[in-house]
Amino acid sequence: MIPISLFDYYLPSEQIAQKPVRPRDHSRLLVIDRKTGATVHKQFFEIADELRAGDVLVMNDTKVFKARLRAGEIEVFLLRGEGREWSALLRPGRKARIGDTFDLGGLVAEVREKSEDGIATLQFDAGVPEVLAFTDAHGEIPVPPYVEKAPEKLEDYQTVYAKTVGSVAAPTAGFHFTPELIETLKAKGVQFEFVTLHVGIGTFRPVKTETLEEHEMHREFVSIDAETAARINAAKREGRRVIAVGTTTVRALEGSGVPKIGFAGDVNLFITPGFDFKIIDGLITNFHLPKSTLLVLVSALAGREHILAAYEEAVRLGYRFFSFGDAMFIR
Repeated sequence: MIPISLFDYYLPSEQIAQKPVRPRDHSRLLVIDRKTGATVHKQFFEIADELRAGDVLVMNDTKVFKARLRAGEIEVFLLRGEGREWSALLRPGRKARIGDTFDLGGLVAEVREKSEDGIATLQFDAGVPEVLAFTDAHGEIPVPPYVEKAPEKLEDYQTVYAKTVGSVAAPTAGFHFTPELIETLKAKGVQFEFVTLHVGIGTFRPVKTETLEEHEMHREFVSIDAETAARINAAKREGRRVIAVGTTTVRALEGSGVPKIGFAGDVNLFITPGFDFKIIDGLITNFHLPKSTLLVLVSALAGREHILAAYEEAVRLGYRFFSFGDAMFIR
């Protein structure tokens, strides 16, 4: 059994980034060798010096929607919809009972089920496209709890390549890429591939169990088309590096196994120390919360001691942490 307490570290609150850097690719970059733990400090646009022709950067093209809605005193945090049903978090949940209806000012939802984990099933009077259109006009940007003020524009909590609507949190490692940097990397011969993983509420939730083995990982929808899968598989056969942009991309690639025919379905892979990475050779990621599944994931890739030492160094050098913070390249 592995205690979650092994994945803790000290972070001064003032180092929790509250807004993105401008330009995006001028954030800081900590490069770490996952075999030795050796670190180098750069700015993110210098990632071009770390990548070479033939490398494959795999990005998550999911797009965040304005998932927070208000129904009087109750916050309705939409998670995932199918047909006219949505899973949602209701806050405070005790004020909502099965059979209650909410008038959201244009949409009506009825509480059909409530589960012990606080997630409710809502039945809307409209389908998913209509609900998403409503959230676009009336919803709030679903930034994490540690971000004190949501940005005014959704684009500021979105990657520049976001395409497929469905996430309640952004794949934040992608924040550091600008259109200009992407073109620079393409000109160098770096290959770009896109998969989709719709980030769920689990990204907000800490591990509450004492051991990793007791934690139940959340499910997220993943889609990888057959052509993309074929190109990634070709890169692996040819010995070229496949580098994930973000932990969500890691979960999509390793959780699906990238079959030749592509993949569409749910993944709930919890990557812990000892995991055998079969697809990725490197990872571009942000700095993650203490005792989080994401910190466990990067520790599985680079070693817990190496990661915690790098985090301690980043804290000492004033790096900015979490969603709007600086980046790490694990090579």
